[in-house]
Formats: sequence, C-alpha cells, structure tokens
Amino acid sequence: MVYQFTMPRKTIIGDNVLNNSEADFKALGQKAFVVTGKNVTKAGIVKKLTDCLEQWGMAYEVFSDITGEPTDKMIHAGLKAYRNAECDYLIGIGGGSPLDSVKAIAMMSVLDGKISDYMGMEIKGDFPPMALIPTTSGTGSEATKYSVITDTEENVKMLLKGEALLPSLAVIDPALTMTAPKSITASTGMDALTHAVEAYTSKKSNHFIDMYALSAIKRIFTYLPLAYNDGANRKAREEMAIAAYEAGVCINNASVTLVHGMSRPIGALFHVPHGISNAMLISKCLKFVLDGCPERFAQVAKAIGAADVNESDEAASQKFLNALDELCAKLEIPSLKEYGIPKDEFDPLIPKMARDAIISGSPGNTIKELRKEDIKAIYNRLW
Repeated sequence: MVYQFTMPRKTIIGDNVLNNSEADFKALGQKAFVVTGKNVTKAGIVKKLTDCLEQWGMAYEVFSDITGEPTDKMIHAGLKAYRNAECDYLIGIGGGSPLDSVKAIAMMSVLDGKISDYMGMEIKGDFPPMALIPTTSGTGSEATKYSVITDTEENVKMLLKGEALLPSLAVIDPALTMTAPKSITASTGMDALTHAVEAYTSKKSNHFIDMYALSAIKRIFTYLPLAYNDGANRKAREEMAIAAYEAGVCINNASVTLVHGMSRPIGALFHVPHGISNAMLISKCLKFVLDGCPERFAQVAKAIGAADVNESDEAASQKFLNALDELCAKLEIPSLKEYGIPKDEFDPLIPKMARDAIISGSPGNTIKELRKEDIKAIYNRLW
C-alpha cells in the first residue's frame, strides 16, 4: 500500500511563537501583503503581527477588507491592492476567511482569467510564498490545499484546490485565539470536528489520517465545551488550536464528505457561518451514512468514552450520534428555523442546493453511495 501525505512546508506551534519567528518570515520575502478582516484588526491582533514586522525591519501593506466569508469580488480587490503594493509574499491572519483569501489572491496573481475558471480543477502554478496565522480554532485552512470562495454571479461556494495552495509557513499561536467570542468558538470548533469525523469516515482515509483524526476528535469533545464556556481557559484554547490543525491535516489528505458538500450551498444562499451550517447538518448526515461504515463510527464513540469497548458497532455508533447531539446542545447550535431562515424560502432552493452539493465533489468521498434524491431528503429533514 502506498500513501501520499502532504502538509504545509513548515509549521510552528506554541504559545507566543509569533514573536520568535523572525527568521521564518524573512525567509519568505522582503515585503508582506497582510490579508485580514475588520474584527481581527479592531481586536488588536493584527497589530501584534505588524509590531513584529516593524521590529524585524520588514516592510508590509495591510489589506483588511475581507468582510465575512470571502467572495470573488473581495479577491479581485485584494489582488489589485497586492499588485499596487508591489509585495513579494503574503500573510493571512484571522479566521478561515482571510486565510482562504490569501490562497486565492496568490493564485490569481499568477494565473489568467477569472477565479471561477478554476473551480473543480487541480490548481497548479508557481505562486508567491504564503504564511498563514489562524486566530480561531476550526477551519484548518492553515494546513490545507483548499480555499472556498463564493462566486457572486452563480451564488455558489467554489472549492478551489491544489498542492500549490499549501502555505510555506503555518504559525499556530494559541495566544491569538483567546479573544474569540463564544459564537465563533462554537462555529469554528464544530467545523474542526466535522473535518476530523468526515476524514476518518472518508473513502480516502488511511492509517496516518486515522491517527490525526482520532486525536482531534478526542481533543474537541473534551475541550470545545470548556473553551466555549470560558474563553480565558488557556489549556482549552491550546488544545483546540492543536485539534484544528490536526483536523486540517486530515482533510488535506482525505478531503471532506457529505456534510461539507451540503453545508456550502446553505452558506452561499442563506449566509449561515460555515461551522454553524456544518453543525446544523452533521447529525442528520451522519445518521444517513451510518450503515456505510458502522465500525468506524463505533471506534469514534469508544475513543471519546461514549461507548464501552465491548459494545457492538451498531450500539456504539448510535451512542456517537447521541454524544454529537449533546455537544451541539451544549454549544447552543441553532436549527434553520431558530437561525431565522423561512421554510418557504428554503424549500424551493433544495433542488439547487442538492445539485451544487453533488457538483462540489465532496459527497462522492462518502463511504456510502449517495444520490441527488438522498441529499434532497436530508435537506428536507432539517425541518
């Protein structure tokens, strides 16, 4: 058996490691294009980075116009600013949106055409170096070859992928996640959990992925409720930062499955935060595919202590779903109705969402075969 396993070129993990990364950033280039968002800037986190750059004598330009989940229009504006600033490498700092945006800006600084031209393709190119610094624990973008950008013309979230989109440097500094509010902690944490569980139960999983996935799942079930209830819990923040990275490594090598395929259309059409739409879907999606690999879900249940080691796969896998529902309740995950999405607006879009989910390719990685009608049925069950 031959396995291929890819990760960022270099990863640094630890409390306050950003302050000690001068040599790593200087190896990337002379002038940094810093991509971020308004909230991270207001929280003073971007200043921690720019203070370091100034202390190290490095030039930079800040682009802070990633407002919410990134769109092709935001990427176009960022690309124009990158070229005008004459930078030679990029830094993304923030949640998944700025990190995904860096990848898209970097690729479009080299490639021709529109960003939508590259949806579904294996993206290749000699892109400028990228350093990614997450300030939330969940998207795993700092560890992956993926970027999700909304196509505003087609109203669809595009999955962009390619080994060339892996960052040169990932800086995982749990100290930068301490100010994340409860809603973001829940959303991104559930995104990380979805990554790990989907990778573990993907057709593309292997022994290496199993190791990272089970480690991430155990950390998240233990520490996500603690981080949610007390954002100042340093141990919980550290463990969640590690779990998010582990889960990112998992999907980089095994991809995601049904949950993400169905989640992206909800985000694109109803602007639900990605992690929340995952959380809305995860139990219903996994319940549908449970019989495709009950032994895998049983192993997860036993790993988190939800089931006894001697229980049958069927009983243990059901206990995993119960534990998942309990976790979502602790994190106060809303239903579609509680989020404020009208049923009479949601139902007519189910055929489009099912079609977009299939086109994304993610459901095809699910260990159980799925049809478009199956996906439509799951969307209907969300009510």
